[in-house]
Amino acid sequence: MTAEQLRAWLHGRPRVLDGAGAGELLHRGVAAAGRLWGVGALLEAPGEVRRLHADYAAAGAEVLTALTFRVSPYALRRVGLEDRAAELAALATRLAREGAAEAGREVLVLASMTTLEDCYRPDLVPADEVLLKEHAATAAILAAARPDGLLLETFNSIPETLAAVDAAIATGLPVIVSFACREDGQLLSGEDAGLAAAAVSLPEVAAVGANCTALKDMLPALTAMAEATVLPLVAHANNAYFAEDAPHLRAEPTEPERYARCALAWLATGARLIGGCCGTTPEHVAAVARALARGR
Repeated sequence: MTAEQLRAWLHGRPRVLDGAGAGELLHRGVAAAGRLWGVGALLEAPGEVRRLHADYAAAGAEVLTALTFRVSPYALRRVGLEDRAAELAALATRLAREGAAEAGREVLVLASMTTLEDCYRPDLVPADEVLLKEHAATAAILAAARPDGLLLETFNSIPETLAAVDAAIATGLPVIVSFACREDGQLLSGEDAGLAAAAVSLPEVAAVGANCTALKDMLPALTAMAEATVLPLVAHANNAYFAEDAPHLRAEPTEPERYARCALAWLATGARLIGGCCGTTPEHVAAVARALARGR
């Protein structure tokens, strides 16, 4: 699939993305998922990872996200697992496909790729030469696992995103870019979300949007992006899943039907791939799927 084909698929009608990965595994009692945000689950509980993918597919997800969020040489190097990056990327992609098969669904599988350092700390973005080298290595490893595309998610600054996008484009796979935003349509770095969307609106990019962004901040971010790009938008919000390093996400959890009503507002801005991020469940995805089906 090319970026052009993926854009056409998204423009055809709104599509349903899955929800939280590592966070939902933790909620289900898979403590290992807390290690490198999912890597531990790949190593110690692959069956639970497969089951989660099956649950999302059964809930109506048409796109599943492989649990590769921290499967990068840069992240794995810190825990002595760098030589297993390719193995883990292949395992994560296979588990997503197997989960979909268990649910009897045909889906697209995207490999997740994120910032080198903490997603909530744009002040920690490494030097340009490090960004270029490390994102290139990660993108190549993920592409070798043969996903249908690359999902660059939770990016917090334009400079690092551009380095990651260049690396992702070099693989030949279609690319989707999703930024972590805060109030008033800004990235966590303080950069304008519209400028960020415009910066990555390249022929090889199929969609752009926001994730791990508080429900109250999603609409301003998407609106800013819609004014700056003709690409279809992707929207997968954070549902009150926060820690000390992410006080901007502090909120009360939103139940599935209300989350789905918020999703319809995102749809009106141009969102064509809609799901959930941290704090969402298969029930939230099922509610989104029902809401989108009613709106066709």
